[in-house]
Amino acid sequence: MSSVEISSILDNSKELDRLKKEQEDVLNEINKIHKKLQTTPEIVEKSGDALLLKLRAFYVQARDLAENELSVSTTLMAQLDTLMQSAVPAGQQRKKIVSEPKKKRMKADSEVPRHPPATSMRSQLELAAGLKGEQVAARVTPDDAEKDEWFVVKVIHFDREAKEFEVFDEEPGDDEDGGGQRTYKLPMSRIIPFPKRSDPASAPDYPTGKHVLAVYPTTTALYKATVVNLHRKRKADDYLLEFDDDEEDGSMPQRTVPFHKVVPLPEGHRQ
Repeated sequence: MSSVEISSILDNSKELDRLKKEQEDVLNEINKIHKKLQTTPEIVEKSGDALLLKLRAFYVQARDLAENELSVSTTLMAQLDTLMQSAVPAGQQRKKIVSEPKKKRMKADSEVPRHPPATSMRSQLELAAGLKGEQVAARVTPDDAEKDEWFVVKVIHFDREAKEFEVFDEEPGDDEDGGGQRTYKLPMSRIIPFPKRSDPASAPDYPTGKHVLAVYPTTTALYKATVVNLHRKRKADDYLLEFDDDEEDGSMPQRTVPFHKVVPLPEGHRQ
């Protein structure tokens, strides 16, 4: 267990707390407008569409904050799973190798993401269901794959019972099956929502030297990268990144990536 892993978990926990506090502030503003509409409904006629537009803007902000909470929570789940697995001594791991039915049950249990105390299962499911029609980052390779492959996909459906996303790759494939659009069914732990382009303030802010997962320019694939820009002042500013294994003529090029195409690097990422 490294200090970097612990530090990353603490950073994401703080970010989750910040998002929840900001959600509470937005909900308070929404409730104030609701109360005003209930007590003085004639205010709509006096203020015209201004009040309703303001209410709608708060709803959009609340939705975006909720989706960012899901993104950070999903990352925390993966980090905690990795941490718990690494904390189990080898001797205890061997003791868990028992009968076949129990092994199957253990495997099924491991596919259900563990949630940090700050987020309830019900909240997670509601946020996941709200991603329908959105682009997200998805790991399409199985757990036992040699390398993790992450792509930009679009959410078609979320199955609450199975806790599973149905997504499709909007880019035509170049494989042997005709190069059509590929559809996947993936558990929640393999999905990371992107920050909202319309709400940079709610996006995570990655410092210089931080490892992230980002969309490689002109592609729909995500790769591990390191934040290198020193002069990024606003959350809406693009990131300057160095992608792993991207060496050209003996040097590592620095590439510009929009903030809404950068997500936290999952723990245990294999590339």
